Amino acid sequence: MTVRSILNTKGHQIMSVEPDAKLAVAVKLLAEKKIGAVLVMNQTRLEGILSERDIVRVIGERGAVALEEPVSQVMTRKVVTCKETDTVAELMEMMTTGKFRHLPVVDSGKVVGLISIGDIVKRRVQEYESEQEALRDYIKTA
Repeated sequence: MTVRSILNTKGHQIMSVEPDAKLAVAVKLLAEKKIGAVLVMNQTRLEGILSERDIVRVIGERGAVALEEPVSQVMTRKVVTCKETDTVAELMEMMTTGKFRHLPVVDSGKVVGLISIGDIVKRRVQEYESEQEALRDYIKTA
């Protein structure tokens, strides 16, 4: 199973904010869309990623005043990305090793999607259920 197959089911929607947007704007977007991370993009260029963890960390350090800071001051700048041809096993390894839950999908230098650990878990559960059903059918016909 590849990233492409997950994106084909999930869709290629990308939620993003500009680097100079206030952190409060990004927090509102995360809450409205019920998502855990947003890409920080300068037009089509990926500048960083802002996750709930980044927000909690900065508010813990600087208090609510951090909500008026630009996203670029809070975001994770070193963004690990994946390709549409990467496998779910590769993604799980990257996420476990890097201790993050969101991976932007990049194709030919362009961001084409965002995969979360929730997307991977959902897909794996579907895969296991399908395998179980196939085994049940095999046993019934044997």
